[in-house]
Amino acid sequence: MAGFISVYIDDFTPCLKDNSTGELVDTEVVRIRRSSFLSKYNKQNGWYVNWGALAKNSEIYALVVKGTVDIQGLVSLQNNSDAKAIYIQWMCSAPQNNKLLTENIKYSGVGGHLFAIAGKKSEDYGYNGDVFGFAASEKLLGHYVEKLGAVPICMLHQFHFGIFSEQMKNIMEVYTYDWTDEEI
Repeated sequence: MAGFISVYIDDFTPCLKDNSTGELVDTEVVRIRRSSFLSKYNKQNGWYVNWGALAKNSEIYALVVKGTVDIQGLVSLQNNSDAKAIYIQWMCSAPQNNKLLTENIKYSGVGGHLFAIAGKKSEDYGYNGDVFGFAASEKLLGHYVEKLGAVPICMLHQFHFGIFSEQMKNIMEVYTYDWTDEEI
């Protein structure tokens, strides 16, 4: 199932920033394997797609506030050995962090974290941080080019882009999340 990336890059902070207090909040990355757990994250409640269905053919990672299962963003990744890159199938911020759904964003910094997670998995697979995906709109494609150094590819989709090793290393250097061995 082709998907889209619809996160905004608002702040480059090592952790999430609680916008009501200005405090930085530590984060963790948790792999979610259970589609039954993911079923409550769906299009009807602001998550753009039924995340439970994605668990069958991709790796799903959640960005959470450290020590909780308070999900602030989700990313669905697929290993594409032919392209020697990670395909970002879907990526979105939690509805309370999505500027398209609310004016009062709870946490900023979610989007950059999610891209850094994709870059880390790309490195784990030996792809030097290379990732690709489809932006949800022309405006978002331009946003990723400007903020992340993404390169428009436009081969498989009009908003197809890649982020390659040097740009991804710059993104990954910003974030200090913990990668947990815990899985849901």
